[in-house]
Amino acid sequence: MQTLPHHYNVQATGQPDSNVQVYAKNLADLTLAPPSQFGGPGDQWSPEDLFMASVASCFILSFKAIARASNLSWLSVECDVQGELDKMEGKTQFTNIVIKAKLVISPSQDSEKAQRLLIKADQSCLVSNSVKAGTDLECEVIVHQQS
Repeated sequence: MQTLPHHYNVQATGQPDSNVQVYAKNLADLTLAPPSQFGGPGDQWSPEDLFMASVASCFILSFKAIARASNLSWLSVECDVQGELDKMEGKTQFTNIVIKAKLVISPSQDSEKAQRLLIKADQSCLVSNSVKAGTDLECEVIVHQQS
């Protein structure tokens, strides 16, 4: 890892009757629109979707690094993130985020260690650590039985 602080730069453009274009150096451009709850089409990525995607992907990337450092072998991980948007103190914001993680490990692995590493990933995720909304983690460790 490079020495902190790190800097990230993203640009966005929009026109009165068009979607928002988001771009950053060396990355694919994205087209965003409001979600259906805000009168948008509901068939394109929205800032709200990207925010939840940031939490989910950060959780998995944090877990991968922690599992590697802890010598935990695992088969797959899934992360379902659900955010609740509400008004708080007159401002619309995410008020709660639930992270549902499902980890599949082989029978030779320690499921208690796996659970601890999922919790550590949640505590280490820089995106979750950067949001005002409370986050809840629900873990499921599945021991894969070979047939």
